[in-house]
Amino acid sequence: MPGVTLRNIAKQFGTTPVLRGVSLTVEEGEFLAILGPSGCGKSTLLRIIAGLETADGGEVFIGDRQVDHLPAKARDLAMVFQSYALYPYMTVAENIALPLQMRRLSSLQRLPFIGALLPGTRSLRQQVARDVNAVATPLGLEGLLGRKPAQLSGGQRQRVALARAMVRHPAAFLMDEPLSNLDARLRADARAEIISLTRRLGVTTLYVTHDQSEAMAMADRVAVMEGGILLQLAPPQALYDDPQNLAVARFVGSPPINIWPVEVTDRGDMTCCGHRLPFRARSSQGSAQLGLRAENLDIHRDGIPAQIVRLERLGMETLVHCHINGLAGTTILRLAPGAAEQFSGFESIRLLPKKAILFDLQGNRLPIIESARIDA
Repeated sequence: MPGVTLRNIAKQFGTTPVLRGVSLTVEEGEFLAILGPSGCGKSTLLRIIAGLETADGGEVFIGDRQVDHLPAKARDLAMVFQSYALYPYMTVAENIALPLQMRRLSSLQRLPFIGALLPGTRSLRQQVARDVNAVATPLGLEGLLGRKPAQLSGGQRQRVALARAMVRHPAAFLMDEPLSNLDARLRADARAEIISLTRRLGVTTLYVTHDQSEAMAMADRVAVMEGGILLQLAPPQALYDDPQNLAVARFVGSPPINIWPVEVTDRGDMTCCGHRLPFRARSSQGSAQLGLRAENLDIHRDGIPAQIVRLERLGMETLVHCHINGLAGTTILRLAPGAAEQFSGFESIRLLPKKAILFDLQGNRLPIIESARIDA
């Protein structure tokens, strides 16, 4: 299946810029998630690719074909909306068959009574029915083909929308938050179905979501957007381990990354709240921000004094919320359940970071040297 390339896409509504020169390439057969908060421009970007919105600047390519001048119906793309956009008066089979009928049958052949009498109509309709059954079976819809959308659960409606997109084998799938209307259990099941289907079909997929856990679990790569700008495009683990700016670090990961204000000396030594840290900055002096994932903090006698204010026992792990004098908010430490059994809340501990990410005050990434121990 062809890939998708965007070059310097710009869009504004009135005087408000929504997209500010977004460029990216989705490889053939790749599953790319576009991740960002509400209003960041991710859905507008998807609609521009689909031909439902017109960009103010930039170019869209499907494979090696530029499609900016083409209407939506000529771009060979299938879009799955948040609302599913099913026709309530049609059965499941009719909803799935609709794009095939529009492509393969003439306007006369689609007429309810007269169309059936025209030469070739019966054969074409039989072929459409076979294709509908072929896509409905792996999605578990074969027993629901005669039902109307109102008779289906949210998860079943979502699968019908996917089947309608898949049935004509488009050049790419565009999915705009298709799981947001499902409860947590159905969302997990539907997530697994989408991954399995897109992998099996080898179809290029662009998937818009504001849910970072969804993007991280499903995508080959994730494009993080904020304020109409593409902040970083990378595989999920690289975004988590190696964010290129503070906005990406804060948006990716659960619980959110801890941010400590630090002071850097002319030698690169680093302190927080007057306590020396086991890190050195390579090329910075003055104030900076240190990002610490919850699993990268240890309880250690040489650490910074802290007090436990809350324990969040989650079965496979315990999140320990701590207060450090001089720091706003709480610092979160991730522990295995056994390691947290000794705590009931409000104990005094000491926290020592073992791995960190350094940013300047504008949120730009800075190089850092990690030391095994704090020098005397």
